[in-house]
Amino acid sequence: METTKPVSASSSNYIKTIMAEDLKAGRVKEIVTRFPPEPNGYLHIGHAKSICLNFELADEFGGRTHLRFDDTNPLKEDTEYVESIKEDVKWLGFDWEKLFFASDFFEEMYNRAVLLIRKGKAYVCDLTAEQIRETRGTLTEPGKESPYRNRSVEENLDLFERMRKGEFQNGEKVLRAKIDMASPNINMRDPVLYRISHAHHHNTGDKWCIYPMYDYAHPLEDAIEGVTHSICTMEFADHRPLYDWVVRECEMECVPQQYEFGRLNLTNTVMSKRKLKQLVDEKLVDGWDDPRMPTISGLRRKGYTPEAIRELCREVGVVKTNNSVVDDKLLEHFIREDLKLKAPRTMAVLQPLKVVITNYPEGQVEMLDAEINPENEAMGTRQIPFSREIYIERDDFMEEPPKGYHRLFPGNEVRLKHAYFIKCEEVIKDADGNVVELRCTYDPETKSGSGFTGRKVKGTIHWVEATSAKPAEFRLYEPLILDYNMEESESFLDKVNPNSLEILHGYVEDNMKNAKPYDKFQMFRHGYFNVDPKHTTTDKLVFNRIVSLKSSFQVK
Repeated sequence: METTKPVSASSSNYIKTIMAEDLKAGRVKEIVTRFPPEPNGYLHIGHAKSICLNFELADEFGGRTHLRFDDTNPLKEDTEYVESIKEDVKWLGFDWEKLFFASDFFEEMYNRAVLLIRKGKAYVCDLTAEQIRETRGTLTEPGKESPYRNRSVEENLDLFERMRKGEFQNGEKVLRAKIDMASPNINMRDPVLYRISHAHHHNTGDKWCIYPMYDYAHPLEDAIEGVTHSICTMEFADHRPLYDWVVRECEMECVPQQYEFGRLNLTNTVMSKRKLKQLVDEKLVDGWDDPRMPTISGLRRKGYTPEAIRELCREVGVVKTNNSVVDDKLLEHFIREDLKLKAPRTMAVLQPLKVVITNYPEGQVEMLDAEINPENEAMGTRQIPFSREIYIERDDFMEEPPKGYHRLFPGNEVRLKHAYFIKCEEVIKDADGNVVELRCTYDPETKSGSGFTGRKVKGTIHWVEATSAKPAEFRLYEPLILDYNMEESESFLDKVNPNSLEILHGYVEDNMKNAKPYDKFQMFRHGYFNVDPKHTTTDKLVFNRIVSLKSSFQVK
């Protein structure tokens, strides 16, 4: 599978060019697009590209965009998905001109199907789904006509009406288009337009027991709504002749045009709603909004911003490539760029090791100045407490360090960020020989910002004051799926990373006690973190690491 190089947002967008030409030539009076998700799962970042494309193109030309739910399969749809999709679209920064459901148009779709039957363009077929597949043919061999293909118009009208009334069981009959069983395009070989499904629908209840197929419903929905440019992903390119056939033969007043673009795929994940649902159902993740998921709700919970996701979609651009994959490091690049001027800096110790500064006065607490964001001076400064007892990171100390190690070890001196030089004098161990505490001394002349120039140290480490520090849980994420190729035959579950989540318990600065869900911070040396909205309580702070601080990835 090929990995694409990002396409600059300023590069050519062929759909945008077509829209401009259509307006100039008077073929359309205004641009009308739509985002048409099926409410059978949560949206993922691939949908974000479609959302951005539809809404931003319409906005650029002063047009409008509809949100439409393609709810034609009651067996897989739920109002939970409807509400989550609405929330995701609005969170990304977009609002729809009108809200539609495909089910709003079921009556008109039925009437158009009756029109097709009257024109001799559709017939009721008794073949099973398996028999229809077997007689469809292959890419090199034509299909075989159904023995029910030449039923009379009167018989087809009667059977179709009885299908609607519920006289037949699921799978007993379908309505098929009558096109060409020898067409080189398999989609045109008498596709199914309606199937029987005795299932409760989230929007229409039990009114219907026959439901239109997507390839029939979708072009009709576009035409009914007055959509001018129907933008979809590349796998629908071969469906375009059927799209045009449905609009033409159903004699729709509005004639929308379909255009395709390459979907957005990311490395180290899966983008199939079916596979994502499998991860949820098998409890391999903490729901659809698990921060390891590529869902918009998962990315939001992890701490990604709508600005970063929109920038990724713009950078990738509009390409007509079906199997391209974008490096997930590109998304990480955009969240770093978005947060570097926004996120306050703070210090957190994820794996704490206690340090006692033996020559610092007992009971004294000193307030030290620290910048909130050194890259954005307008954010000002904060004060942090310092005392005789602090916590440092356990991996900032080594009893027997290798050559070139510049952090704390016996006899070595380091700078505490925003504070003083300290020197390790003694190592305290438990009965098993584990290091549990360090005894250090500090030099009061070396206070940060004092202008001290007497000597230099090579290492600077971070810390939190022990008596005021707030306990916190830190969730560190790695890719959920490793090296999975969508074209491979093996199960994607074989590629699930067993080490995709590491949970640590440490401390944050006292000023973090009022942090709210979705607040974002840059924690010194550790990366950008988001306050988790699901597990954080008034008594427990939980942070999700959004991204580490640096990457070798370069935007082309």
